Amino acid sequence: MYYFDYAATTPLHPEAAKVYVSIAQQQFGNTTSLHDVGGIAHTVLRHCREQLATLLDVQSEGIYFTSGGTESNSLALISLAYAARQKGNHIILSAAEHPSLHSAAAYLTQQGFTITTISFTANGFIDLEELTLALTEQTIVVSIQHCNPEIGTIQPIRLVHDIVKAKGILLHSDCVQSFGKLNIREITPFVDSLSVSSHKIYGPKGVGALYIDPRLRTVPLFPGAVQEKGFRGGTVNVPGIAAFLTAAELTEKTADLEYFRGLRKTFFDSLNPNKMLFTFFGTDQETEQLPHIIGLRVNRSEGQLIMLELNRRGFAVSTGSACQVGQQQTSTTMGAMKIPDHESKGLVRISFGQSSNPHTVLGLANTLVEISKEQNGSKLAPSIL
Repeated sequence: MYYFDYAATTPLHPEAAKVYVSIAQQQFGNTTSLHDVGGIAHTVLRHCREQLATLLDVQSEGIYFTSGGTESNSLALISLAYAARQKGNHIILSAAEHPSLHSAAAYLTQQGFTITTISFTANGFIDLEELTLALTEQTIVVSIQHCNPEIGTIQPIRLVHDIVKAKGILLHSDCVQSFGKLNIREITPFVDSLSVSSHKIYGPKGVGALYIDPRLRTVPLFPGAVQEKGFRGGTVNVPGIAAFLTAAELTEKTADLEYFRGLRKTFFDSLNPNKMLFTFFGTDQETEQLPHIIGLRVNRSEGQLIMLELNRRGFAVSTGSACQVGQQQTSTTMGAMKIPDHESKGLVRISFGQSSNPHTVLGLANTLVEISKEQNGSKLAPSIL
């Protein structure tokens, strides 16, 4: 099976696995214990916090380790909202945010907050004019993802910052898809909080982190915890965190945007003779597009059908339509771009990673053309071999 679903999750890096086992066996203490074994684990945790702060170019005091991107996003939005509640009750997020943020927003609605969602443009970017018009005197938090997880567009975080900061509005950014692929340090000066995840960058599942500017007050969802400075409870997963930081440092050292841009070009060049079979999402502007993610639709076909047919032929990709109890849900990104439901269900996401190479990418492209021709009953130009 050729794996092209790295935006969903990644395999654990062997070095990260070694670190996990070593810490779990040798520095296994509870970080809140007062004996030496606990003290050693606490030292490991402190070192990991400092490592991540260096990678993000932020203050270590603002780093909180969590169970992953979902928890980080939820804690961020809820904490920022409660911390700024005396100023207002209006929260804005893009319509294409991760479900964890929409879920947190739904919870905040029940607590008396008002939520506004902002559309994407046809190219997959936050509509800055719509965002500007949505701001009110009651707006306290805005949440905009750094990279869209379905089509890979890089959102203009600095421009968003310029719009909201003049009004004293807090800005959160979900950086789960961009961390380990882009230089996050370029946006950290312009956000008040951000979230990252381990399993997207070859670390273990069940680990993530949230950064909140230490100048801000943090409000825990469940009061009374003692771990992570009282922000969230539970015995700290020191082995997982150490493995996460190992994977993060390895990923940063091996990140090669030009290589993945080359793979992206190889893929599109192969599809080009039959491009009329497809609709592509995103942008051609390299500085605004994460090359690792390709969002497309096989015209007049459902994405789930294409995904299953690719799977049958040995290629693992994902679809924008999640099948839950026999029902398909529309992609949030397609909805944000105002693409009709019958077309949005055709979304197929292809994402590159460490095992991707020109040979496997060509194989995927050629197979996708074959399937597309079968679905459309077309006899078009042969794919490039």
